[in-house]
Amino acid sequence: MSIRFMSVILRADDLEGTARFYCDMLDFSRMGEGDGFVGLMNGTARIMLATPNAHEAWRGPAFTGSIYLYVDDVDSLWERLRGRAKICYPIESFDYGMREFAIYDNNGYVIQFGQAVENGLARASV
Repeated sequence: MSIRFMSVILRADDLEGTARFYCDMLDFSRMGEGDGFVGLMNGTARIMLATPNAHEAWRGPAFTGSIYLYVDDVDSLWERLRGRAKICYPIESFDYGMREFAIYDNNGYVIQFGQAVENGLARASV
């Protein structure tokens, strides 16, 4: 088995508001939509948004992890988003070689943005 790429599906009550968040705040584009579904993409990243369905009990947005997006210029993105988005944690360079920050989307899902660093300075993304 070889996986070609991975995408996440996020459940949301407000499908249109969530699509606008990802398109307006994070430059995603719509790649398709249907009844209760919107597909989004930015580069190779894919996010599928879906309204709750009968296959799962719906208790509101829940996700035990985060969505981690590798970006080319994490500092510029931080400057653009820090006054517009709800911040989970501010930009910081970590000992494991990444410079990153995290925000919450309009549903409360955590989205992290990271770029590889050397000596605390950003370098080309992984």
